[in-house]
Amino acid sequence: MKIRRQKQAKKTLSFYKYNFGFRPPLQVMLDGTFCQAALTNKIQIKEQLPKYLMGDVQLCTTSCVLKELESLGKELYGAKLIAQRFQVRNCSHLKNPVGGSVCLLSMLGESNPHHYFIATQDQALAGKVKKKAGVPLLFIIQNTMVLDKPSPKSVAFAQTAQEGQLMPVHHRTSVEHLKEEQGMTKYERRGKKRKQPSGPNPLSCLKKKKKQEAPQPSAAEKKRKRNRKRRSGNTGATILQLEKKSMNMS
Repeated sequence: MKIRRQKQAKKTLSFYKYNFGFRPPLQVMLDGTFCQAALTNKIQIKEQLPKYLMGDVQLCTTSCVLKELESLGKELYGAKLIAQRFQVRNCSHLKNPVGGSVCLLSMLGESNPHHYFIATQDQALAGKVKKKAGVPLLFIIQNTMVLDKPSPKSVAFAQTAQEGQLMPVHHRTSVEHLKEEQGMTKYERRGKKRKQPSGPNPLSCLKKKKKQEAPQPSAAEKKRKRNRKRRSGNTGATILQLEKKSMNMS
């Protein structure tokens, strides 16, 4: 069961890594309900959560969550002590504190630009978190921390982004940063070579050779030819005369 849970967590982390640009150290924002559940189930968050998420983890909370735990009295004193060990992120409610769930939702904003995980046992808060794309959700079930599957909102956003119809700027920069870390951009640049404009075929540019015309005979050569013809005609006549004389004598 533990191996199966680890495989599912790895698959979910890969989804958020490649579709929303999550990278270590992973920032996990915890509320009072999660800290109280960890205390009740004797879960060591600092030791167990990095192993489960297979990487460096930054555990954090807000001043509103701490004040909420303080206001609830002795029953949540142990949860308050656990939450005080984590980093306290600045929120916009320093002068006018609000409830822990309201504060965590405000830290996410519209598109979770800081890539926070939300760790909570509050079902109302979890339902609101699932309506935002790109927000991983952690909770505790049967003495075990569980990373929830991507919400339908996140899956739909990822499918749309893959089709190239929607990709926020900060997500684009996160993906480019990941590619640079993996050295993928160099290979992409090497692979995409622009074709240089090719010139005309040199063989097609060769000029056709003109047919060499036979040289015209000069006047002297023409005269020589005429003389040759006359001589050949005279020799033929003399031969005929000799033949006639020989016939008469006989």
